[in-house]
Amino acid sequence: MAALLDIEGLHVDIETEDATLRPVRGIDLSVERGQTVAIVGESGCGKSLTVLAIMGLLPRRAHVSAQRI
Repeated sequence: MAALLDIEGLHVDIETEDATLRPVRGIDLSVERGQTVAIVGESGCGKSLTVLAIMGLLPRRAHVSAQRI
């Protein structure tokens, strides 16, 4: 069965005046129909940015790349 969501190598880069921040580096995720998925981790580890990137809701200064979404 095909996955509802299949991500390979998700990266998020955010440009600032001083540097490029890389809060999300190389996330792989596959969700099948009927599965429940929870993304857990420490504060500031990139959970929200990962989900916002998947939904296409990041600010303009953020750049999303992946081998497959």
